[in-house]
Amino acid sequence: MSLRGVWQLQKLIVSFCNWGGSSRGIRAFMESHLPAFREKNPQLEVVTELNRGYHPFLKGFYKNKNERVVCVKNMSPEDILQSATRLRNSQGRKVVKLKTRHVTKHPSVQGTWATDLKM
Repeated sequence: MSLRGVWQLQKLIVSFCNWGGSSRGIRAFMESHLPAFREKNPQLEVVTELNRGYHPFLKGFYKNKNERVVCVKNMSPEDILQSATRLRNSQGRKVVKLKTRHVTKHPSVQGTWATDLKM
């Protein structure tokens, strides 16, 4: 995703095994979908990496020095394309777990309202 018009994903590494069964989908992805993905995203550096004996994965490096790894073991080429697109569209920020469902600047002293309270 672009932040102020600048794409945040800088580099995408496609790691695969050339003989493993779990890499069958990513090898088909590299033949069919990867050239079109590279043409549509000229701002992105796409690197293929042979990693024999390991499961395939996609690794994205972002401008804010974060990285994300997505395992694509036994996925179809269309699912791998969707995972690569999600990596491209994300901003690379760390996921922050919220403590409550309601985020407010001025929390209520009485607590959150619920319908299942008995009087």
